[in-house]
Amino acid sequence: MKKPEILVTPSKVEDISRLIKAGATAFIIGEEKFALRLAGEFSREDIKEAVKIAHNANAKIYVAMNALFHNDKLELLPDYISFLAEVGVDAIVFGDPAIIMAAREVAPEMALHWNTETTATNYFTANYWGQKGAKRAVMAREINMDAIVETKENAEVEIEVQVHGMTCMFQSKRTLIGNYMEFQGKDLKVEGRSKDRSLILHDPEREAKYPVFEDENGTHIMSPNDICIIDELEDMLEAGVDSFKIDGILKSVDYLEKVTALYDEAIELYLQDPDAYQDKKYYFLQEVEKIQPANRKLDTGFFFKETVY
Repeated sequence: MKKPEILVTPSKVEDISRLIKAGATAFIIGEEKFALRLAGEFSREDIKEAVKIAHNANAKIYVAMNALFHNDKLELLPDYISFLAEVGVDAIVFGDPAIIMAAREVAPEMALHWNTETTATNYFTANYWGQKGAKRAVMAREINMDAIVETKENAEVEIEVQVHGMTCMFQSKRTLIGNYMEFQGKDLKVEGRSKDRSLILHDPEREAKYPVFEDENGTHIMSPNDICIIDELEDMLEAGVDSFKIDGILKSVDYLEKVTALYDEAIELYLQDPDAYQDKKYYFLQEVEKIQPANRKLDTGFFFKETVY
């Protein structure tokens, strides 16, 4: 039984070494211009430095280019992909076929990971994109554990699954909040458009708070709870899922470091002694709960039920 990759989303270059020591073996970074819902903004110099740090520790760097591209950005893709190939990025995460077309021209050897957030729901689709050039398919967050295992059993590509962190519930290419603020005559410089401005949608009936932020790609509404299945890893480990993703958006590096270390310990324990993992898995969950922000409850997402938000 192989150990899956532990894939983490850092917010800055300085986080990478700490997260590697905690057990991370791969990272997703990138520029907002090309990517959706990054934990942090990484310039070209940042990406170059991140690759150097990661490769020195036998870790990998993936760069997200999974935004929804309009015609005006197409001419930017070849140069950016060429740069990523030149600095030795390990893969590009994409959703738009435009990335495949551009990569074929300027970096045909570049590994590609298909991620459209919601449409990777079966192994036929995963294998279709594999035939188009993708090395990996990132599974949708809305499917259950049985579907994930069945997909891995029949997939001809690597399979990545998010096991921890918040997920996106809604995205619009329009800046809905910004437009509303402008209509109200409010100062957008004061309100801000960054991920850390602490805007939420509050549902008092369910006592749920949904983080909201806007960036170059529009408006994003995030889940009120964080996925956490550190105590339910057995089926995916047995199936051989290739990559477990810990999403660090809107989280501190201290939090991410502790969560990464706990998942690494849990995975190692299961691979060495499944019975010992069974005995200790609730301890892992309790340890995550200790560091969980008070306003962010933990749940199992759609892994075992239809989550209702």
